[in-house]
Amino acid sequence: MIFDDLNEKNFLLYAMQHYENPQCVEVEEFNDDLKKIKYIKRLFNQYAIEGVLKERLLLNHIIVFYNVFSVEAATRILFYKLEENIWPMLKTFLFYLVYKYRNNRSSTSYNITIPYTAKCYILISSYIFRRNK
Repeated sequence: MIFDDLNEKNFLLYAMQHYENPQCVEVEEFNDDLKKIKYIKRLFNQYAIEGVLKERLLLNHIIVFYNVFSVEAATRILFYKLEENIWPMLKTFLFYLVYKYRNNRSSTSYNITIPYTAKCYILISSYIFRRNK
C-alpha cells in the first residue's frame, strides 16, 4: 500500500508497517509505543500554555519513539499526529537530536517553512551543558 498522504484510515496500517520492535510480542506493546505520541503532545502543550519545558522527559519520549520506528516513519507520524502550532518545537528537538525531516505533507515543507524555537534549543542545550559539567 502506498502512503502518499497519511489520514485516519491508513495511519494505523502505516504505523504497523514501520514498527521495528523485535521484542514486541503483543499488540498492547505496540499501542503503548503509540501512546508516546500522546505524552509528547502533552509535554509540548504544557510548555506552550504554562511555559514549563520538561526537556529531559521530552527527549526521553522522543528517543524511545524513534527507537521503535524508522526515522522517516517516526518523523512523519509525529508531524501527522501533532498540531501545527507544536511543529516548531518538535522540529527544534529533532534538530537537536539530529533526525532528518522530509516533506511528508504535500502542502508543507518541514525543512523550510517551520521555524525553530530558539528558546527550546537554548533550554535543551543548557540541560546537556549542565549534565556534562
